[in-house]
Amino acid sequence: MSILVLIYILNYIDRNSAAAARLRGFEEDLGLEGKQFASILSILYVGYILMQIPSNMFLSSIDKPSIYLPCCTMVWGFVSLGTGFTTNYYSALFARFLLGFVEAAFFPGALFLIAKWYKRSELSQRTSLFTCGSLISNAFGSLIASGILDMMDGVLGYTAWRWLFFVEGGLTIAVAILAFFVLPDFPETEYISWLTPAEHALARRRMIEDAPGASYPKPSADYETSKYSGAMAGLMMALADWKVWYIALTLFLYVITLSFHLYFPTLTATMGYDPIITLLLCAPPWIAATAWTLWLCRHSDRMEERCMHVILPLVIGIVGFMMSMSTMNITIRYISMFLMAQTNAGFMCFLAWMSSTVSNPPVKRPVAIALINAISQSGNVLGSYVWVKTWGPTYNKSYAICIMTALACMAMCLWLRRTLKRLNREMDLKDEINSEGVGSSGKPWRYYT
Repeated sequence: MSILVLIYILNYIDRNSAAAARLRGFEEDLGLEGKQFASILSILYVGYILMQIPSNMFLSSIDKPSIYLPCCTMVWGFVSLGTGFTTNYYSALFARFLLGFVEAAFFPGALFLIAKWYKRSELSQRTSLFTCGSLISNAFGSLIASGILDMMDGVLGYTAWRWLFFVEGGLTIAVAILAFFVLPDFPETEYISWLTPAEHALARRRMIEDAPGASYPKPSADYETSKYSGAMAGLMMALADWKVWYIALTLFLYVITLSFHLYFPTLTATMGYDPIITLLLCAPPWIAATAWTLWLCRHSDRMEERCMHVILPLVIGIVGFMMSMSTMNITIRYISMFLMAQTNAGFMCFLAWMSSTVSNPPVKRPVAIALINAISQSGNVLGSYVWVKTWGPTYNKSYAICIMTALACMAMCLWLRRTLKRLNREMDLKDEINSEGVGSSGKPWRYYT
């Protein structure tokens, strides 16, 4: 988990570098006009969407995340570093597209890896630990950016924003090298050096017990068949499952609600401070959001409940949006940013809900996770255009859009919860005591709601 969190921090730092660079001449030096900056932000997610499903299908076939994920991390580190050499709109556009194309392997691949090692009752806490990397990067990425932009301007003849890409890309490459020696493969792998044979057997047993129709010591025939089916079979299962599409649409709306993070430095700048102070002020809301997320997701696992743990942060976020719309008072707007930032906590809980809801049979899991993430992340493409520069400094129209998508997302979560409860009741009626769905604990497999 530690190396995954570290890589994900760098993933988001590299992804959000353009937003920080904008404060120190990125647009002016590249001659950007109109919506060109928004296009540079959104094009990353085009590459990101295109590659996710093929990447996870490939990963499930080779069973070597310890090699595949660090290789992809190293490549995107070089791409991020190379962004510092761009000289015009089209070169920056290509670099950002390529960055998204390569980064696409990591997030769904990491979720797939985590779901392979942890049971459903443990997923929310582990998913939050992993995805908190994005919140930490929003906090400390701003601090790193402020230091680089303040100290590196003119060094070796390069402007500060170029050094931002050089330094952050170089850090990513260094961590990728470390990851080769730390990341594990899947529990099904015949040999894992840092586990004893007994620990390895326990890791396998835990996951078999947690799967539907996979009691221990002998899994059901359906479980074994699905486990060894090909990647294309998993793709067809994912495409045929209505829950995959429904959850993808719900997360799509959630991602639009979270689109403010793409412009967080810009929104903070509306308080009137200089670029360095603005970047420093970006950090506290994300630090607070990280602490809240870890607590909320841990509580979600303990209660074995997902829906209300997703809805509560959305309600708090709506309050934050409305506070920002109501006034230009600096104190109130800064408090509203704390409320807005914590909205990410519900998103982390939703990722765990998603992983446990669509992850069986096992062959479907990698494709379903990638498909949902690919569709949902297209919300970032649309979200890049929600925060139109001419709507500032109040951005009331942008906040109104986020409120509407948050309300729609809440409604869809409640309907999904009701439907999963109905499916659980149907399973209870169908097999009151069905050994095919019971692990060693004697507890039938049921959907988390």
